[in-house]
Amino acid sequence: MATDYDSPRKTDEDINEDSLQELQARRVDKGTSTIDVDPDEVAEGMELPGADLSGEELAVRVLPRQADEFTCGRCFLVHHRSQLAEEHNGQFVCKECAA
Repeated sequence: MATDYDSPRKTDEDINEDSLQELQARRVDKGTSTIDVDPDEVAEGMELPGADLSGEELAVRVLPRQADEFTCGRCFLVHHRSQLAEEHNGQFVCKECAA
C-alpha cells in the first residue's frame, strides 16, 4: 500500500474529535436495537449446578429394553437392532462405537 507523505496530517485534536463522533454514532445505533427483557423472567428458567432436586419427581415413563433392541457394550446405550455393527464375545457394539 502506497503512502502519500505530502498529504496534510491530522492533529491530535482532529483525531479525538473524529473518535468522539464515531463513538456517539455507535451509541445511537446501539440504542435502537435494545430489547427490553425482564431479568426476573430470565432467571426463572435457569438452574444452578448442584441445586437440590430432591423434591422433584420424574415425569418420564421408563420402558424396559424391547426384543428388537440391544445394549451397546462400549457406550452402554440402548439401540435398535438396525444400529448393531458387530458382536464380540457376547457383547454387542453399535455402529457409532464401531466407527
